[in-house]
Amino acid sequence: MKWLLAILIVVFFTLQYRLWVGEGSYAHRARLTQEIERQQIENERLRDRNRVLAVEVENLKNGLDVIEERARSDMGMIKEGETFFMTHKEQ
Repeated sequence: MKWLLAILIVVFFTLQYRLWVGEGSYAHRARLTQEIERQQIENERLRDRNRVLAVEVENLKNGLDVIEERARSDMGMIKEGETFFMTHKEQ
């Protein structure tokens, strides 16, 4: 009878350990829930960024004005016959 009681106590404490500390415990579930929430926020931010990039790609595919604007701003290009002026900002 003492062996049975000792075995039951060991099983009880083992289950309690898993409930409070081990994998699948309340603390583990809380950490996973927080991680999921952070990942969902990051995913939404990336979805918004992808939407903006998709619109930009579509504009680049269809509009020559957008291509010209990008060439001017990103690469410093000018049209034939235009004169380039560089201004100096004082600090």
